[in-house]
Amino acid sequence: MYEGSHAEEKGTTRVYAAVMSHRWPDAIVDTPLANSAFDYATFYTQELEAKKQNKSYRYFNSINRLAQEFPKAHTDSTDRRVTVWCSNDYLGMSNNLEVLEKMQSTLKTYGSGAGGTRNISGHNKHAESIEGTLAKLHHKEAALVFTSCYVANDATLSTLGSRLPNCVIFSDSLNHASMIEGIRHSKAKKIIFDHNDMADLELKLAAFPRNTPKIIAFESVYSMSGTIGKIAEICDLAKKYGAITFLDEVHAVGMYGPTGAGIAEHLDYEAQASGHYRGTVMDRVDVISGTLGKAYGCVGGYIAGKASLVDYIRSLAPGFIFTTTLPPAVLAGAERAVQYQRQTTTDRKMQQINTRSVKTGLTNLDIPVLHNPSHIIPVLVGDADAAKKASDLLLSKWNIYVQAINFPTVPVGEERLRITPTPRHSKEMQDYLLMAMDDVWGELGLKRTSDWLLSHGLGGENPRIEKLVASLTTEVEPLWTNEKLDLPARESRPVQRASSSG
Repeated sequence: MYEGSHAEEKGTTRVYAAVMSHRWPDAIVDTPLANSAFDYATFYTQELEAKKQNKSYRYFNSINRLAQEFPKAHTDSTDRRVTVWCSNDYLGMSNNLEVLEKMQSTLKTYGSGAGGTRNISGHNKHAESIEGTLAKLHHKEAALVFTSCYVANDATLSTLGSRLPNCVIFSDSLNHASMIEGIRHSKAKKIIFDHNDMADLELKLAAFPRNTPKIIAFESVYSMSGTIGKIAEICDLAKKYGAITFLDEVHAVGMYGPTGAGIAEHLDYEAQASGHYRGTVMDRVDVISGTLGKAYGCVGGYIAGKASLVDYIRSLAPGFIFTTTLPPAVLAGAERAVQYQRQTTTDRKMQQINTRSVKTGLTNLDIPVLHNPSHIIPVLVGDADAAKKASDLLLSKWNIYVQAINFPTVPVGEERLRITPTPRHSKEMQDYLLMAMDDVWGELGLKRTSDWLLSHGLGGENPRIEKLVASLTTEVEPLWTNEKLDLPARESRPVQRASSSG
């Protein structure tokens, strides 16, 4: 609350009431409060202070990634090198030579910008070409590129939700902010179902007539937990209850499947690899969204689906119509990255092998890894101050950059560090990270896996936290199995140091 007397507070209330009723009595107009401008600066300051107090304020570090030294970066001092362990440039494609050469030649020929929206400045060949490549990647009739996948999700869900008559959107409780915002902007009825809970989803779907338009929105890889969406099961429910599926593959494209099309492709690995697409999980998904800014190392987002649906979004979504097109060099580079990863599995296999190594090493140090089948390594801290201190100490003492993840990205009490190895994090870098993490956990007195197990009994007061604690010792079969990685069967799972008994 702003400083001031109760009389001023009442005066504010009277002015607000008058504004809402479109009446301006002379007694109100003549008050000093009514003639004073709103104190914008104080408002901003107090709102920011509130974020600092509740530990949701974002602090940025100067991290300047170096193309020739990936995964190294320099800080605000060009002489100081740090190793980045939390980038979403999962495969290091941002400095792939073929991608860079394609971008450089396109930049020289076509310039730095697109000149405007595709409606105003033209439908250039680079946009058309990459959309064809993305449609082929997912074996869909068409694709549409946006400036980011945030925009793609927001524009697509808001357009469909607002225009399908009486549409109801069913959203996984862990969905990304872009999907949440798209649903909110649509003003459609929103039903949230418990994360990956098919019984809860079915119960909620069954509450609506089959002929009511429905969208089930969910992700393949949930980036803060590393859990995997139940794509096949959701497709079954969508068919049963007359819904369409909207699958966000942002953290999976480039990373899974024989051609890098994502989890939906990976689930039918052998069939997809042999060219049998009909009836596969990916074939059953109605709308797939993806990004060009993570595993593909560029920028931009897209959707893929039936030609009529894609054309509908192209024709009606303000987030597409009124946004300047991505530059030709970016589109050309991104397309080359997609093509490159369609032709090889080497990078994503090495990324998975490095992920396994780091997960096993952290587990053996009794450091609380939230085990999952994906390439994400969430390390539970459970306190916002402690998570930031751990991140700061890794950077200042060990020259390792791992950003703390706090509220609102994750709920209060679930704060964590999020580690993402790449194919180019060497064995020496991995050993150094493990040594640093062990030291930081000791210096700050952070809870280890055994501590969590001793302090939390399953079925406690907070089921969500108890579920996290249970995942610290739960063995999970990776999506990239030993057979797919050409590894011996005995290396199938990380070694678990802590037992469920503590």
